[in-house]
Amino acid sequence: MNATPSRRHRKRKLKAEINVVPYIDVMLVLLIIFMVTAPLLNLGVDIELPQSNARPVEQKKEPIVVSLDRDGNLWLTLQGAKNEPVTQDQLVEKVGAFVRNNKDVPVYVAADNDVAYQKVYDVLTALQTRAQVPRAGLMSSPAGAQPAGAAKQ
Repeated sequence: MNATPSRRHRKRKLKAEINVVPYIDVMLVLLIIFMVTAPLLNLGVDIELPQSNARPVEQKKEPIVVSLDRDGNLWLTLQGAKNEPVTQDQLVEKVGAFVRNNKDVPVYVAADNDVAYQKVYDVLTALQTRAQVPRAGLMSSPAGAQPAGAAKQ
């Protein structure tokens, strides 16, 4: 007999490796899909303000309310205190100081129905950028309710 084993009877060593190339391909395809679709998720929706049928939000603390009247004048109500007229710079100073001391106090902007949206947007921008308010919401009246300043008939 032959001392050397024949080619048929040689044992091959098994490879214990995983081929990761297909997994990388799938991951890259998913990455491209998510990168393409992510900007499409921020589409705007037409809304009509200021009336709503939503339940009032329950808060533990009294909110800060910034009001804009028909003429664009600003009024500030700090947690149930008296409503006082302010300029935009005074508004930023007072609300900024109050929010720095009370981080989780809610801040709402209430505007007359006839106020231009740009004025409301300017107030929201000033509150968030200059006064460092983390979240500011918009107030509305319940649908079908008589406005607060309207005379009763």
